[in-house]
Amino acid sequence: MSGKARPVTQRWQGAAATVSRARRLIERGFLDDGATVEHLADTLGMTGRHLRRLFLRHAGASPTAVATTRRVQRAKALVDDSALPMSAIAFAAGFTSIRRFNAAFRAVYGRPPSAMRRTRR
Repeated sequence: MSGKARPVTQRWQGAAATVSRARRLIERGFLDDGATVEHLADTLGMTGRHLRRLFLRHAGASPTAVATTRRVQRAKALVDDSALPMSAIAFAAGFTSIRRFNAAFRAVYGRPPSAMRRTRR
């Protein structure tokens, strides 16, 4: 065997599979109702620190950032497709506060969600 590392090893597949499983749980809202990254890690049988390291290596972002991105995407769809008030959209998308909803939305889109709805009409 040459000095090159094999591109796919069982260890790598295990870490990637763990991140994939965690991402599916996040997609289903695991971190939306007060659960923490430590709770998610415990569900997966590891420490929160190790889960964060795996996410940075395999997903390029923390579990919290992945969850926030998912929430913002869900909120954007609700802003575009519904007439719900912004507070209802925030909670339906999985945010725990209006302030966090507005801050995350502004960070992604550069403007508040209410401005997105005004430009749509």
